[in-house]
Amino acid sequence: MIVITLGDITREETDAIVNAANSGLRGGGGVDGAIHRAAGPTVMEECRAIGGCPAGGAVITGAGALRAKKIIHAVGPIWRGGGRGEAGILASAYEKSFLLAKRHGLRSIALPAISTGAYGYPLEEAARVALRAGLRFEGDFDEIRFVCFSARDRGVYERVLAELGAGG
Repeated sequence: MIVITLGDITREETDAIVNAANSGLRGGGGVDGAIHRAAGPTVMEECRAIGGCPAGGAVITGAGALRAKKIIHAVGPIWRGGGRGEAGILASAYEKSFLLAKRHGLRSIALPAISTGAYGYPLEEAARVALRAGLRFEGDFDEIRFVCFSARDRGVYERVLAELGAGG
């Protein structure tokens, strides 16, 4: 089941949450910084041991002090106008997140709008990529929860899901 909600991803009680990470797995601003602050230092230690992750990739760590069991750190693309393969890179980040969750036996996953903050990816286009990936993996999970930061973002996600023929 796909659910779209408004909230703080650091408070989600799902098997996994997805972090909109940077390629150095160094923490940062936005979702990434909030997750690292809430999770505590053990997650950063795991990230340092992993070393990095390319755009379009994902890695998994423990969740530290969070309610989730695991954090999947997915690296989306920096938006450069849409002509440099951004959609494919973003789709890959979501797909690899879902595949990691499946491989680890996780049944529920909460995801942010990857690349839409500091990386500048247009929200509606990013939502379309994210929701298409979610629909492809929907049967593999009890719940796929897209956690939106604002009511505006939630409205965009709900409209895009309806356009894709899966929402009401």
